[in-house]
Amino acid sequence: MQRIMLKSKLHRVQVTHSELEYEGSCAIDETLLEAAQIREYEQIAIYNITNGERFTTYAIRAQRNSGVISINGAAARKANPGDLIIIATYANYSELELEKYKPALIYVNEKNQIIAKKDFIQIQAA
Repeated sequence: MQRIMLKSKLHRVQVTHSELEYEGSCAIDETLLEAAQIREYEQIAIYNITNGERFTTYAIRAQRNSGVISINGAAARKANPGDLIIIATYANYSELELEKYKPALIYVNEKNQIIAKKDFIQIQAA
């Protein structure tokens, strides 16, 4: 059996650009792409914390260490500069692969610089 699991997450990154006329995609600082193990042109899910929008697009590279998170094309109507978003990727894993499974969870500061890397989420308290 295959299960679809969270592969990686960029948590609470801030949108720096929103470009309606740019070719559709999401430009992500190359440092963040590598940390979250996201490949250029890989499908990504975006969850907008600020306005509740949820949408799918693909990743492209932005300049390394720039902090750029640019929502482009039609998706630019779903996020504005300053919005906080979560960028997630998912993958299929076999039961055998799940024995060693750990997602790449990347946490950033207000400048989209990495402040923490984890491979688990704490249990939610009652």
